[in-house]
Amino acid sequence: MWAKTTLMVVFLAWSSLGQEQKTKQHPELPNLVRSWAQKLGGELLNFGELVTRKTRVNESFKRHTSIKDENGEKMLKDIHEKIYNMTREKVEAVKRIMDIAEEAARSQKEEHIKLDFQFVNAKTLNDSAVGDQEGPEVRAQEVRYDDSFISTDSRFEEKYQAMVQADEDLDGYQRDQDPQEEEESKASDETDGEIEVTDGSEKDPQASQVPQIDRNNIPLYRNSHFYNIPVNTNFSAVHVPSNVYERSTEVISGIIWSEVLDTTFKDNYQRDPSLSWQYFGSSTGFMRQFPAMKWNQDPIDLFDCRTRSWFIEAASSPKDVVILVDRSGSMTGMRREIARHVVHNILDTLGNNDYVNILTFSNTTDPLIDCFDSILVQANLANVRLLKEGMSTFRTEQIANLSLALVTAFRLLEAYRNDTNIGANCNQAIMLVTDGVQDNYMKIFKDYNWNNLPFVNVRVFTYLIGREVSDVREVKWMACANRGYYVHLSTYAEVREEVLQYIPVMARPMVLNAGQKPNPTWSPVYADVTDPKLTNWLWINRERNKQRERLLAYFGRKKTLLSPDEQDKKFVHQQKHKQDNYGELQTYRLMTSVSLPVYDKKPRAERVANLLGVAGTDIPIEYIEALMLPYRLGVNGFAFIVTNNGYILTHPDLRPVHQGILKPAYNRVDMIEVEVLDDGSEPRHFADEILEFRRRVVMQETGDITLEVKRHLDDMRRLVTGTRHYYYMGVNNTPFTIVISLPGKYGFYKVEHSVENDIHRMRSDDKIDKSEGGWLTQFFTGNWTLHPDWHYCRYMDDRHYFETPEEELLHFLKKIEGIKWKWLECDRRLITKVVADAKITSWFSENITTANYTKEENGEKFIRRFGITVAFLATHSGLTRWQDFPQNIDANAKEEPTYRHFHILHNKAIDEIWYKRAVEYHYKDHTAYVYSVPFDVGDENNTLLTVSHAIFREEGAKKSPAAVIGYQSYHSALYSLFRNITTSCGDIACTRTCETDELDCFLLDENGYIIVSDDLTQTGYFFGKFRPDIMGFLVNEGIYNVTRMYDYQGLCPEEEEASNPAPPMSTPLHHLSDLVRWASATLFYLLRTVSGSDPDSMAYPDEEHEMHNLDEQDSEAEATEQPSRFSEKEFDQRVIIKKTKPECCDFEMWYYRLVHYSDRNISNSGYNKVMTDDCTRPFIVQKVFSSNMILLVLNSVCWEKGPTVAKMPDPVQVDYNMSFACYRELYNNYTRRHYMSCINRNANESEIKLCGLAPHSRPWSALLVALLSTALYAI
Repeated sequence: MWAKTTLMVVFLAWSSLGQEQKTKQHPELPNLVRSWAQKLGGELLNFGELVTRKTRVNESFKRHTSIKDENGEKMLKDIHEKIYNMTREKVEAVKRIMDIAEEAARSQKEEHIKLDFQFVNAKTLNDSAVGDQEGPEVRAQEVRYDDSFISTDSRFEEKYQAMVQADEDLDGYQRDQDPQEEEESKASDETDGEIEVTDGSEKDPQASQVPQIDRNNIPLYRNSHFYNIPVNTNFSAVHVPSNVYERSTEVISGIIWSEVLDTTFKDNYQRDPSLSWQYFGSSTGFMRQFPAMKWNQDPIDLFDCRTRSWFIEAASSPKDVVILVDRSGSMTGMRREIARHVVHNILDTLGNNDYVNILTFSNTTDPLIDCFDSILVQANLANVRLLKEGMSTFRTEQIANLSLALVTAFRLLEAYRNDTNIGANCNQAIMLVTDGVQDNYMKIFKDYNWNNLPFVNVRVFTYLIGREVSDVREVKWMACANRGYYVHLSTYAEVREEVLQYIPVMARPMVLNAGQKPNPTWSPVYADVTDPKLTNWLWINRERNKQRERLLAYFGRKKTLLSPDEQDKKFVHQQKHKQDNYGELQTYRLMTSVSLPVYDKKPRAERVANLLGVAGTDIPIEYIEALMLPYRLGVNGFAFIVTNNGYILTHPDLRPVHQGILKPAYNRVDMIEVEVLDDGSEPRHFADEILEFRRRVVMQETGDITLEVKRHLDDMRRLVTGTRHYYYMGVNNTPFTIVISLPGKYGFYKVEHSVENDIHRMRSDDKIDKSEGGWLTQFFTGNWTLHPDWHYCRYMDDRHYFETPEEELLHFLKKIEGIKWKWLECDRRLITKVVADAKITSWFSENITTANYTKEENGEKFIRRFGITVAFLATHSGLTRWQDFPQNIDANAKEEPTYRHFHILHNKAIDEIWYKRAVEYHYKDHTAYVYSVPFDVGDENNTLLTVSHAIFREEGAKKSPAAVIGYQSYHSALYSLFRNITTSCGDIACTRTCETDELDCFLLDENGYIIVSDDLTQTGYFFGKFRPDIMGFLVNEGIYNVTRMYDYQGLCPEEEEASNPAPPMSTPLHHLSDLVRWASATLFYLLRTVSGSDPDSMAYPDEEHEMHNLDEQDSEAEATEQPSRFSEKEFDQRVIIKKTKPECCDFEMWYYRLVHYSDRNISNSGYNKVMTDDCTRPFIVQKVFSSNMILLVLNSVCWEKGPTVAKMPDPVQVDYNMSFACYRELYNNYTRRHYMSCINRNANESEIKLCGLAPHSRPWSALLVALLSTALYAI
């Protein structure tokens, strides 16, 4: 370090002496650096081809395969057929539930209702089989917020691995299976390859179980079909919300008659074993779900089926809603809080097909959100969240002018009623929240709402707030005269239950038109049972944990605290780091649901129109993705589904989770936010071309389009641009449109195996020995694995269990070897491909270290010198083979808790990043191997280098990727090779090498990330972070180009507005409170100290990295001086973190890509320029041939010039000069399609007299619900 500093001083002094200003060059350096690059590239290429056996792989595919044209339209039709059939089967299952439910409710007699009826309560359910199962209890649908659960492998993730327990006695069957049937199954499996094709009428595996008398104690068994959650497929279980009394007559009545649905649930499951959860949600609040499982109530049970999208949208037709909130001077204190709670609950009952706005009124009428003036906004998660937050800030003042408020609301709704292109175009309603009115405003209703009696244009629902209200007649009349409902509210406890009363009223026209059933309702994508309100709660909880760790660190004097600016910068960076769980397992199970309303058809003397509830079933998104034939779409091809609102149902770039927490608007991602044109436009300035494409997709047209797009990959660190072809087609009777996207360069050609490798041809091939069986499984030898998400073969029932996809495939291959095999459970095309791939690559398991590779050293030494740990081959059929080199694997590395073998981390073949990058880079350099290291890895021990190369099958101008070969080796081996080469002059006379202080040397990949540096701590980082000036030079000289990309799914930690800076008035109670807090904190710290626990050991995983960095930065300071004492003021500034809340936002990133030059034009590029001594060009760069790397040599004496800052790939928030929610709503209002049935009127509705009651007193639950409400407000 001192030598470099001295050299710099001498150089600067020499420059100031007025020497010649002529630029001095180093003629030997270009030749020297070129020779280094050539030697490095040559050695790496030679090693790569030898260890991956590239030539033999090429020959295998050339000899046994050909190129076949792939038709995009045909592929889309095949996918469409699978998706359509799936949706039709699910709808039929729900219709059966609906029909049986309506009949069971109609047949129920009053004498059947017993208030002490025992039912399977999901909350209190005990597992009577818990002693029969090993391993820890697994909570169903558990919501976690600790980052430590994140894993990169879906099959070996701890949460689900713990659920799978092998038992030799079970032989892969459920424990409550009929023993006789189990023996028959075993006998069937032991036959000579023959398989009996049944008609689907086999016994339910739990049919022999005798129902338990005690419904709170039933056996639960882990079931792979239900995510290995312990369930019982003989029963359904009932969930009752915390604010509903389960023993009330109306609730227990529904629970009793709905028990008959168990038979229907089981019958549906037998007919269609792919069915997921089935359920009936009652208008009274309970939900019956099949199969039975124990309900998880941690951290808090907020679930109420009546606020879920599948219930809301099926219960009534789409609606435009204006909520009028009284903000007059009397609406203060408890009244204001109850009003806020009422509005929150109304908003919870709205969905993506509804439109809403909130107007507050006193002497004037104003929108709650200024930018929502004179409009209705879609009731998506983002807008609902914004409206809820707005309810916390409005001020009460003056006297209410309800006349103005009503007129404003009616005029707004009339504008939407007259324009069919905006709003819901069906039901309309005004929700009035007030503490009293002075008139019934009949004239306003006559002018705006009664011009088409007996029908009304707008329903009016009134919510009267306050205990002291003496006259309710006017408020109730307003609701009754306008087909609405009246509610009087005086406590928190009754709010939710009474607010939900409006849903059956909105559903009355549907019930009265019972012969006109609405279309089945399909929900937008959602996260299982998770309540969206938990997002804020989990975020706050995480910040509290961070604050606790900072306080513990401060009290323990274990760390040197950062300055306030440094602390805030580091905290914000930490929030943005790893923006999304992109490509990683997420705890939330994404679903869509199909549902239908269930009507009360019981004959009564007085006309009623009761909505009994909603029947439905879930369809996991991962199940839909498996139906979209990913193996036919090929590498870098994909399919996605768009809803009638233009939102994504499923897409490979849908990222709903941020650091284990659901994003606030995770299911409001538009298709044009993930399919980004490569047109250089500004953020959210979407071109007409992509908007027209979106319109066609939303309107369910059929067609195709070709676009130039850009897509990020590899944890949003890299960019791919190019031509893509899109094909799209709507799915009838659903809101969905399927779109497939194929890469323009190779998406229309596929590798086809020769006829002799077809399974039927192999069956008759005399050269294959079939005497002892196993003539198919013989090709699956050595180390191999399959794509875990692809369905090669699969039993659709839950009677068979396999530990791995490999075990499952071998089981079916033995069946296929039988004579009577029929392709019922298997994808014939995919099985044929994978068997053929296995056959032509079976030689890959041969030991490659037996051959002599060089004259100087044998294969063993050659392998050891390059530090290789594994060589691999992955094919287009999802097959991955590998060969280990245990002699090179560090024994200590295996002991590390984060260690995972290659086949566990990288088993997804064409979906692996190294596979995708190798195929894309083939078109820049077909000889190249693609090198990569983990991002930001620094000088960590045992860092692995991953190297991959694409194998293409070519026929003339046609070419298609057949496989990718590669290897992993220790980064230290590449570093040693790099140093050996770049510190030697070879045959060139030189005075400087990368070993001298004057030169710094780097290997950079095609995106500017450091593969090798003289300084190991820089490994994996973006080069521009260290030398932005040189990165700018490389761009200006055409070595790299830079492209701006946007992330429209960002999440930003927005600082909450500070409270009043004036200190609160001190009272004796304040002093007492301060004393108690101080004593509690001191006692806690003393207890931790006495127990010998290190306070820092409690740091969360994402905090540990930050603390580790602080350790390194401050180790020298701590060694020489004691931490300083801080005053109370300094304590507040240095320790207290600023509170934030998660908000949706947009990011822009700048990505760098290496420019490819042909041999003809490379002489005129930056690769042919020299380094100068006057620092005008303080570097020289050469391409490392047959790789994705460049060799960059810098003159370290030249300091960074000026304020040059390279644009970084790190995300930077886009500023729209207004709130993001307002900008998105005002400027991105695009085409949507009305697909839901609109049943909003019936002449007989005027005969229904019930339009509101005072709330029932429920003292038994008041305290419980009040506590729950308090928890909700804390969120």
